[in-house]
Amino acid sequence: MYGAEVRWIGNEMLSEKLHSYIEEIAVGLPSRRSALLEAFHVVQNEYGCLPDEAVFEVADILEVAPADALAAASFYTMYSTKPQGKYVLDVCVTLSCSLMGGEHLLEYLSNKLGIGVGETTPDGLFTLRAVQCLGDCGKAPVMMVGGRYYENLTPDKVDALLDELRKNQ
Repeated sequence: MYGAEVRWIGNEMLSEKLHSYIEEIAVGLPSRRSALLEAFHVVQNEYGCLPDEAVFEVADILEVAPADALAAASFYTMYSTKPQGKYVLDVCVTLSCSLMGGEHLLEYLSNKLGIGVGETTPDGLFTLRAVQCLGDCGKAPVMMVGGRYYENLTPDKVDALLDELRKNQ
C-alpha cells in the first residue's frame, strides 16, 4: 500500500457515477486491489481506452500504487492505453499459428492496411495487434475481431473479411 502522500493530483477524469461504481466493485473484496481489472473494464467501456489519467484515478480510488496500475493496464491485451480502431484485429503469433502462417498473415495485414503492429488506420477503422495464443491451434492461423474467431485464414479470406467489416461500419 501507499500513503496519502502519493495520491493522484491531476484533474479528475472519471465521472462521479463511475467513481462510485468503482468504489462499489471494491466492497467486500479481500483487497481493494482485487477490483483493479474490473474497474479497468468499466473505464475502457466508457472511454474506449485507458488513458493514463484514468489509470491514475482508478489507482487512487483503489489505493494501488500508480506504477502497479499502469503495469496492469499495459500487461493485458484486453486493455488499451491509447484509442483503437472500431475493429481490433488480433492475430495470433504463438508457435502453432506462426508455423501455419500467422506471421505471414500479420505481415499481409500490415501491408494491406498500411499500418504496423499496434497502429490504427488513419480512418480509425482498424487496429492491428499481434497476440499470444487465442487457443484455437487446430485451426491456425487464427485472428479474433470483436470477440469472434476467424480460422484457417488465407489472404483471400482476410480480404473478404476486411471488405465485410468496411461495409458494416
